[in-house]
Amino acid sequence: MEGILGTVGPLILMFAIFYFLLIRPQQKRQKATQSMQSNLQKGDKVVTVGGLHGTVDAIDENKIIIKSGNANLTYDRQAVRDVIKD
Repeated sequence: MEGILGTVGPLILMFAIFYFLLIRPQQKRQKATQSMQSNLQKGDKVVTVGGLHGTVDAIDENKIIIKSGNANLTYDRQAVRDVIKD
């Protein structure tokens, strides 16, 4: 019995360390990003994953229109990286 625990114990410990240091924080970041993207509102200042800065002009189910300068550009909601707070 001690031989099995001595062999499997370090593997279980290594998995627990990976879970708390890598997997769990990534899941929290994904949940926060999904929440931010679902709570977008017209007039929010946003930054896309491509680096475009602009203001949300219109929102659809899966797409948003971002006004940047004189241009209105259509993006998927998932392309929004950050909402800029003033």
